[in-house]
Amino acid sequence: MLGTVALMPRCVCVYCGASDGRSPAFGAAATSLGEALASHGLGLVYGGAKVGLMGRLADGALSRGGSVVGVMPLPLQRYEVAHVGLQELEWTEDLRARKHRMAERADAFVVLPGGLGTLEEALETLNLRMLQAHAKPVVFVDLEGFFAPLLAVLDGVAAHGFAHAPLRDLIRVVERVADVVPSLNELWALPECSPAPARREASQ
Repeated sequence: MLGTVALMPRCVCVYCGASDGRSPAFGAAATSLGEALASHGLGLVYGGAKVGLMGRLADGALSRGGSVVGVMPLPLQRYEVAHVGLQELEWTEDLRARKHRMAERADAFVVLPGGLGTLEEALETLNLRMLQAHAKPVVFVDLEGFFAPLLAVLDGVAAHGFAHAPLRDLIRVVERVADVVPSLNELWALPECSPAPARREASQ
């Protein structure tokens, strides 16, 4: 017997810190972003932690009935930072596999403030976008000028001839969480980064 086909909502991968940072605005923004994604029917995939901006992001989405998937590397299990209240918590062998799975499940990427892990994830995603390995929207939320130094470096890369085109053209930079979902919808409408209207999953 043929199975039915269920429409799956678009899913947004969010990179952010496992710490709160020094500014209260960072935590508030993470919570607001989770709430906004859920309120607009968008799924969330993130690093799976219950602490820092990661935890606030997930809790914000869950508080509005959102679908949240966490992806956590097994080596971090001993630190007991995994969020056990998610609809789905996927364990991977290592950090590299975690990045691959989050990217695989995502229709777009949003970057909030964070540490080296967040920056590494964001830059790898941007590099793959430049190499046309994916065409998914990438949005940086530049809270309190957090990403200004990184954006200056990206401008320098192009200015010094190490990129064939301005890297800023590959990303959207916003200063408010309220602008994230409208920006994603605008970018998804572009032919060069428009996914299918909804992903499909066959069920028995």
